[in-house]
Amino acid sequence: MAVLVGKQAPFFAGEKTFSAVLGNGEIVDNYSFKQATAGKYAVVFFYPLDFTFVCPSELIAFDHRLEEFKKRNVEVIGVSIDSQFTHAAWRNTPVDKGGIGQVGYTLVADIQHELCKTYDVEADGGVAFRGSFLIDRSGVVQHQVVNNLPLGRNIDEMIRMVDALQFTEEHGEVCPAGWNKGKKGMKPSAEGVASYLAENAQQL
Repeated sequence: MAVLVGKQAPFFAGEKTFSAVLGNGEIVDNYSFKQATAGKYAVVFFYPLDFTFVCPSELIAFDHRLEEFKKRNVEVIGVSIDSQFTHAAWRNTPVDKGGIGQVGYTLVADIQHELCKTYDVEADGGVAFRGSFLIDRSGVVQHQVVNNLPLGRNIDEMIRMVDALQFTEEHGEVCPAGWNKGKKGMKPSAEGVASYLAENAQQL
């Protein structure tokens, strides 16, 4: 499994485009990660297949938190090996019928498995593991996590990671264990560690 943290996110700098269904339901054949994420943070998440089991719960959970991501200037992008037409059909299937409804973010079609192979999240059966990647405004991967197929993600944890990244960028401090927005950071020095632990070690 490749570690992409600290590296340029694949396809964020080039002109390669993909077929996709946009958040407004439009089907396009020229979706560009570079253009869609210009000046933004991005969360790219992979999932195994449309019309399956754990997947709709994750996609709906992302949609329920989409405004929180937008407040943080984050573009959310889902990817699976299904076609753009299957993505559209799943969006048009009601939630109580196993669909995901009109989710407001882009779903990219990775029919050739190019994305899941490049991000190194392809499982033996050809579908993607549940890989999630947080990418900064320069196109660099700052966080990644990969779950096996039965294990659904915690979308709130991704929001926490966005908050941590933005806190670090703004304040130049680091985020200790269990950090949440509104809590103190830590100065990245011996004195900073000692000061933080003196106040907070018992709560860790």
